[in-house]
Amino acid sequence: MELTDIQLRLRECIRRSGITQKELAKKIGVSAQTVSKYMKADVFPALDTFAKLCSALDVSANYVLGLGEY
Repeated sequence: MELTDIQLRLRECIRRSGITQKELAKKIGVSAQTVSKYMKADVFPALDTFAKLCSALDVSANYVLGLGEY
């Protein structure tokens, strides 16, 4: 799996969550601009932030990484 595929899955999960970028940013401790960069695939989150994202979105990290089920 390529990084671009992982970024696509992450963006899908954010969109499906129904949480605004601002709300998500507050939950994981980053700026709304940073979440926007994740959505544009400009930036991939650091591992600790990735873990917080998965938790906030209630999604398996394995799914985002292409290693398992949603």
